[in-house]
Order: sequence, then structure tokens, then C-alpha cells
Amino acid sequence: MNIRCATPEDLMNMQHCNLLCLPENYQMKYYFYHGLSWPQLSYVAEDESGKIVGYVLAKMEEDPEDSVPHGHITSLAVKRSYRRLGMAQKLMDQASRAMCENFDAKYVSLHVRKSNRAALHLYTNTLKFQISEIEPKYYADGEDAYAMRRDLSEFKEVFKQETIKETAGQDTSKETPKEVGIQESCRESQKEKPSQEKASET
Repeated sequence: MNIRCATPEDLMNMQHCNLLCLPENYQMKYYFYHGLSWPQLSYVAEDESGKIVGYVLAKMEEDPEDSVPHGHITSLAVKRSYRRLGMAQKLMDQASRAMCENFDAKYVSLHVRKSNRAALHLYTNTLKFQISEIEPKYYADGEDAYAMRRDLSEFKEVFKQETIKETAGQDTSKETPKEVGIQESCRESQKEKPSQEKASET
């Protein structure tokens, strides 16, 4: 399984996955709104044939009431036959990290149905979200939602440490010209490749 940043070409397949998996559905213009406004934040999971089997649709809150920069998970879905492999966790972690790296997000929020026990277990036990409040009749059918938050300080610390390592690695004053050339070639090669991560599913 591969997890990568979503592209505009993926949006229709993301919508199809949403229709198969969730009762909350969105018009295509809403996917484009996310993809064009925050292209760094949404991710897809592909199977071995390149077929999209899961996604996370994410954004930054534009006018947060608490004036704290934070992200929001609009939608997360994994097709039934690919669940319980850790994929949902990978998608969520990728989106959360991207919020930190690109927008200095302090936390990420989401809403989940009170009756969705499987999602509540994932968010609470695996991803360490906490319930911030209950929003009555949040969903179109009248069901209440838990509003949940996840602190992103752990991702900020990991990003900070990796940045320090990269900065230290750029000090090539004691390296030979040959060593410098090899390292620069590797860096350029990594820049050209899309970010991919092996995933197993939840």
C-alpha cells in the first residue's frame, strides 16, 4: 500500500470512495475547494494496482474562534475490505504532520457521530483525540456529534528534530567534492519523487 498527497486528478475517486463508505457526502466543488486551497493536506491510499482505497480530506480553519491556527479533518474513509490494516491511522498522521509543517497548526479537530463506535475507538485510543464538546443535531438526520481535538505538539517536535538533522547534514565544509556531489544528487532525486509511505490499514 502507498500513501501519497492527493492531486486534483484524485478528487473524483475520493468522492467515489466517500459515497461507498460514509453517509455524509459532498458535492465535487467541495473537494476542489479543499484541493485547491490546501493542496498539501489531503492524502490518498492506493492498493498495488494504483486504485484509491482510502483518503483523508483536510483543511485549515480560516477564521478560528480561538485565534489559534489549527486544522480540521473534513472526511476520512477506507474501503471495507482494506480496513483494520492501519491505513486510517497513516492517513491521519500524514495530514496532521502536513498541517504542522506547512501552517504551524497547534491542533487538529474533527466531528464524529456519537453512534460510530469504531471511529470513536480509532480517534480516542489510537490517535489520542479528546472530546471537547457535544454538538446537538450536528448531522442532517439529527444525530449528535462529538467535537474532538488532537494536540499536534508531538508532530511539531518530530519536525523540529528532523529539521535540525537536515541542517546539520548541510554542513559539508569537511567533505570532499566527490562526497558533496553524491549527497546533492541524492537530495535532488528525493525532491523529484512524490512522497510515498508504506501503509497497513485500520
